[in-house]
Amino acid sequence: MPRIIESIKAHYSTLEVPFGRVYSWHQAHVVLECDCGEKLTFTGTSAITTCRCGADYGALVHDICLRERQLPDQAEHPWLHDEQSQADQHLRDEEACTEDSPWRYNDVTSGLAGDDEERWKKARVRQDL
Repeated sequence: MPRIIESIKAHYSTLEVPFGRVYSWHQAHVVLECDCGEKLTFTGTSAITTCRCGADYGALVHDICLRERQLPDQAEHPWLHDEQSQADQHLRDEEACTEDSPWRYNDVTSGLAGDDEERWKKARVRQDL
């Protein structure tokens, strides 16, 4: 009887970067030890589904593929469900960059108010230099 050594569900990993996030997809995979002692790794897209000894694991690969298709929306599209995390990231970005930093994102509509008129004048002067 083959022994499952590791079973990982499909998921996204999230890397926090300044002013955003990078999402990386990781396929579901299973690492198992065949009866003959060989260790095999299978994903939902594995083309080779047999061991050297002839044991066929095609049904396992098919099952992995089906499970990846049935992921809940939050696991499949995490960027749509992390509003609190986005708000926290925005606060960290605001603290990390001063008001006059070129790395700071300033809302383009904020210059429409009268109190920001001085800042827009300075920005125009810098562009003309």
